[in-house]
Amino acid sequence: MKRKISIRRMTEDDLGPLHGLLSDPLVMRYLEPPYTEEQTAAFLKKAGLSEPPLIYAAEEDGSFIGYVICHDFDETGTEIGWVLRPDRWNRGCASLLTEQLIGRVLSEGREPVIECSPEQEVTEHIARKYGFTCEGTSGGLRVFRLKRRTGAGERRSSRREPR
Repeated sequence: MKRKISIRRMTEDDLGPLHGLLSDPLVMRYLEPPYTEEQTAAFLKKAGLSEPPLIYAAEEDGSFIGYVICHDFDETGTEIGWVLRPDRWNRGCASLLTEQLIGRVLSEGREPVIECSPEQEVTEHIARKYGFTCEGTSGGLRVFRLKRRTGAGERRSSRREPR
């Protein structure tokens, strides 16, 4: 049976596990200083409970393992990414989530974009593994884009939530 990680909308019940993730210095090493519970609650409200959401919960076997990023980046691109618990690192979770997010974004007629710190070698490796090319840097972050080839008669679909 193929392994499956589900992506779902965040709820207020995600505050505890999200804080466990965002308060971990190892997880936050390339992102920001670790979050307090108050910062986590504000982030959940702004990014996870917003309309449309900027982030979604990632679950494996019914357990919160982190979150994915999936929101408009620019006119043609949708930023994708993931922040995962350390016990899920080096287990293929980021690759599985990347595959799911790429499929969703391409089906919407948009181009997946990954932003990362130059020190995030694993993220860069995953981006290149899936055919993303580096477009340069913006705000100190490397920007990778997977170009979408559009054929005659293709039309862009409306924006939907990731599955």
